[in-house]
Amino acid sequence: MLALRPNCECCDTDLPADSRDAMICSFECTFCATCAGGVLGGRCPNCTGELVRRPIRPAEKLMKNPASTDRVVKAGGCGMAA
Repeated sequence: MLALRPNCECCDTDLPADSRDAMICSFECTFCATCAGGVLGGRCPNCTGELVRRPIRPAEKLMKNPASTDRVVKAGGCGMAA
């Protein structure tokens, strides 16, 4: 099950569970659409995988399966993109 991380790893922008601006790779690294489409060029800086829009978990399912509250931020932000 997706963790639905709460923020962009690059700029630390909040990305709530219902955000259509959240982008993820196959390892669930999470970025905002601005960073993903900008400095990252659609590629995860951690694994070089493709970044795609994160699906939205229905609100009624969030009750039993809440989004993660663990924030992950890359040291150096988006400037560290590979």
